Amino acid sequence: MRIDEQHISEPGLVVLDVAAADEDTVSAVMELLQQRWATSGITPVWRMPGEPGVRARVYADVRRHHSAG
Repeated sequence: MRIDEQHISEPGLVVLDVAAADEDTVSAVMELLQQRWATSGITPVWRMPGEPGVRARVYADVRRHHSAG
């Protein structure tokens, strides 16, 4: 997947590719990231043909802490 320039246009914006053995693990990681920073939330999980496990991509702003509400 191509990273769009808008997602890393300034310091503090990151794109995180998460890989794990199963969807539950990837979802748990995305949930933890979402609790810490402003993120794109729980994103779709996919499999890469010929590669083990599952993957997901999360966009985050690590300058902003997650705020409840």
